[in-house]
Amino acid sequence: MDFAVHHVALSVSDIRKSERFYGFFGFRKVAEYISESEGLHILHLKKDSFIIELFSFRDYIPSEKYSLWEDLKVLGYRHIAFKVEDIYRAKEELIKKGLISPSTEIKKGKTGILYFFLTDPDGNFVEIVEDKRDI
Repeated sequence: MDFAVHHVALSVSDIRKSERFYGFFGFRKVAEYISESEGLHILHLKKDSFIIELFSFRDYIPSEKYSLWEDLKVLGYRHIAFKVEDIYRAKEELIKKGLISPSTEIKKGKTGILYFFLTDPDGNFVEIVEDKRDI
């Protein structure tokens, strides 16, 4: 049996803000469900063969916010990463769009990749990576 990655789900406070944010990375709406009676809005955003499933509840529960290092210690899914060919060019583009500050630092990770982080409108971490390893 072959298993392929299909989607990741995120709960968000403002689904349209999140749609615009992830749209910057090339994700486009492919499915939507709205139920006023349930206070629920679901949106599927797709890029290539990968889907980000956004949930927005009228009565959402805010999560605790931590620094990146502390957040990584919390059990569960911690962030999503987008791979780019040129991390320096990606950084410049994100600065132009106002999604990160010029002081955002590109680092070399313990596993050998270049990376930096930003946050989505709800403070969820998003990693940008340049991975030139032959693995």
